[in-house]
Amino acid sequence: MTDRQSKLSRRQLLAGLAAAPATAGLFGAGVIPSIARAQSGTVVTMVAPYEAPALLSFVNTSSLIWSAHVSEGLLEFDFDMNPTPLLATEWDVAEDGLTYTFKLREGVKWHDGEDFTSADVKFSIETAAQYHSRNRTTYSKITEIETPDDHTVILHLSEPTPFLLKAFSSMESPIVPSHLYGPDENPLTHPNNTAPIGTGAYRFKEWVRGSHAVWEKNPDYWNPDLPMVDTLVARFITDPSARTIAFETGDVDLGYRTPVPFRDLERLQETGFIEMTDQGYAYDPPNIIIVEANLRDEILSNLKVRQAIAHCIDREMINRVVFFNYAQPSATPVVPYHADFHLDEPSPYAYDIDAAQALLAEAGYSDGITLTMEYVGDDQRILGEFLRAAMSRAGITIELRGQDMGTLISRVYGDQDYQLHLASISNLFDPQVGVQRLYYSPNIIQGVAFSNGTGYTNAEVDDWLEAASVSLDHAERIELWAQIQRKVMEDVPSFPIVMAAWQTISNSRIADHTTNAEGFEGSLARVRIV
Repeated sequence: MTDRQSKLSRRQLLAGLAAAPATAGLFGAGVIPSIARAQSGTVVTMVAPYEAPALLSFVNTSSLIWSAHVSEGLLEFDFDMNPTPLLATEWDVAEDGLTYTFKLREGVKWHDGEDFTSADVKFSIETAAQYHSRNRTTYSKITEIETPDDHTVILHLSEPTPFLLKAFSSMESPIVPSHLYGPDENPLTHPNNTAPIGTGAYRFKEWVRGSHAVWEKNPDYWNPDLPMVDTLVARFITDPSARTIAFETGDVDLGYRTPVPFRDLERLQETGFIEMTDQGYAYDPPNIIIVEANLRDEILSNLKVRQAIAHCIDREMINRVVFFNYAQPSATPVVPYHADFHLDEPSPYAYDIDAAQALLAEAGYSDGITLTMEYVGDDQRILGEFLRAAMSRAGITIELRGQDMGTLISRVYGDQDYQLHLASISNLFDPQVGVQRLYYSPNIIQGVAFSNGTGYTNAEVDDWLEAASVSLDHAERIELWAQIQRKVMEDVPSFPIVMAAWQTISNSRIADHTTNAEGFEGSLARVRIV
């Protein structure tokens, strides 16, 4: 960073962030995180567009961005999605796909000094199978978990799960310390979700709500060569333009999932010290941007109303105007990234305002309707405003309700007090993991975030999903998923819009932030400053 950039950074920091909460602990009272580099050794500062309600993705999938810094899984995955050792050093899958055996790394300690053992793995898998919106499906065929010794875990399945091995990453299936969880404690509200203790390369340090979170180097990490920096700082910056400025001035080093407005990408590339990559998204591909409808609502339970809404969505125009042609239109929830499974067909309800008006009249709403739409962050607000303008032409009035992520999760999945929900939903490494949860009726579980929040129930879709989840015939799975997509496109419990376009953005002083398929959602144990 040049002297001029350093001066700009400090001036912008003091002028623009003077009202931010004072920070104690690592930075000292009143000191802002982004000037800590001179005080605390090597520091990498990351940026996030919103503040998740937790820092652990054990039962809360909104926390994927930070979880793996502290909490590890059994495996990591290289750029070709091949498994590599992490907490497990060896693994074997029986030929019939019904038995998985893991040998665990010895000598690993939890951050509180307790030994890591097979009991922790057993507890973590059994609990995630009950509370995790995706692992409820992924682990559903596990009938028994044996722990014959402290460093061996054997999973027994009733039926094959062809994608199971890929689920054991740090962000998708973090292993938690079972000794901290009492038998009567609720994992959804456990303190370890917000101040996690793990086995990872970094230890949780502090979380100042509305400002930042900090992780520090774990001096007792089982791999003595890692991590490569002393401190990770996450800054929560909700204003998209402010995130762009933070990159330009050097206040932040690193962000993922294109953390700045698309209109600013060219501007950042012209700085000469900002780099971008689309690597590191093989494990968790770009999300589907989608509007979900609450089918419990009197208005939205009417299929004709949902069809009318569908006729108001012009995906090509949205891609051009809102996403600056960086996204990819998709009428189905399976993103185009999953080329085998994605159904490349248009919506059965093409953009047609006249058809939307006629359907509303048939539904008994000739005078129009008013609906609320929940969203998080300014990025989603821009799309929400576009949708509001388009739907108004058909007589559909949209009241946009912005909020933080914690409030949205409580409203949509806890209270179920919403009508439309503008969301960004991950497909992950297989649609069975990322998409099934949205339409599978057993996943209608009040309080479980990013599950079947719409309340959609279709016995035929359930049957197809179950068949696809156990089939070892890839061609059969592809055909089943084509049937699933056609049916949910017809029933429109939700309205897929585009596949997001993701870039990881970094200051050129930062190296090795993306070293495998998990990218930013991995541990960042190898990130370093050059």
